[in-house]
Amino acid sequence: MYDLRTKEVKVRGLGIGHGNPVRVQSMTSTRTEDVAATLAQINALVEAGAELVRVAVQSRASVKHFKEIRRETDVPLIADVHFDHRIAIMAADAGADKVRINPGNIRGPEKVEEVISALKANRIPARIGVNSGSLEEDLIEKHGGVTPEALVESALRWADFFLERDYEDFVLSVKSSRVPDTVKAYRLLASKTDQPLHIGLTEAGPLWPGAIRSAIALGILLEEGIGDTIRVSLTGDPVEEVKTAWEILRSLEIRSRGPMIISCPTCGRTRVDIVPIVQEITEAVSKITKPIRIAVMGCEVNGPGEAAEADIGVAAGRGFGLIFRKGRIVKRVKPEDIVSALLEEIEKS
Repeated sequence: MYDLRTKEVKVRGLGIGHGNPVRVQSMTSTRTEDVAATLAQINALVEAGAELVRVAVQSRASVKHFKEIRRETDVPLIADVHFDHRIAIMAADAGADKVRINPGNIRGPEKVEEVISALKANRIPARIGVNSGSLEEDLIEKHGGVTPEALVESALRWADFFLERDYEDFVLSVKSSRVPDTVKAYRLLASKTDQPLHIGLTEAGPLWPGAIRSAIALGILLEEGIGDTIRVSLTGDPVEEVKTAWEILRSLEIRSRGPMIISCPTCGRTRVDIVPIVQEITEAVSKITKPIRIAVMGCEVNGPGEAAEADIGVAAGRGFGLIFRKGRIVKRVKPEDIVSALLEEIEKS
């Protein structure tokens, strides 16, 4: 399902596009000046499954701290820079593995040219990130507002600018906070370029609604083969962004990491209190990175079938639970022993 139509861009040796797995990334929410806190969050993001991490570099002073962070980790780091082209150049010189800029807010093609020169000199890629909140005024006027067409025209305008200067080592993005506009923009962009695409719904919102909106937008695009790297943008702990991104990829069966828990909704047929069982299992397996399908079913209607299809599962009956492994019943236990028996089988995997 990996898209071979796009070019490959490498970030500290990690391939994006052209048949590589869809890469998961996030961004730190700490102050970059707090080196210890930023490094701790980078480590937490990587533990959750992030493969690239973006760090805000907002001032000349923060470049120094970014350089310290770079020295302390081997994680591919992306410097996020806006407005001041000189900071982008300094970040590239400080060891950034990739630089994210929005050329439209750098204000001046000659300044963007200087950034391109620095990228070439350091042999690192860039992301041309176009957002609905920072679109060029001439395109807003031309298209009668911030439209998908305007976003794509901005991205292609700058893509051509980079290509004309013999620099093609870049990723494109066209993010909106509206699901329909995001989907339309990326579909249009994918039809007009073979550069790798970073996809995401910008400013998606709080955890619950933001995760749903991101899953809809990214799910549509990924199912159509659009997207080489993803970031879920949520208001809150960025670790939740990474978890959500992996859940989207798992649900589409594009990539696998960690457990997928299949559990039934509670209803009048349920023979055990399924909610605390699922919560306890979910917490107990949260650190597992090996792909495994776990079914926790509360009755005899769909339980045996779902549990049998899982790697490991339980189907509860009246006064007992049947533990399955690869479709074979391996144990019959009391309801109060379901969690421990299931975890015992998981540990054997």
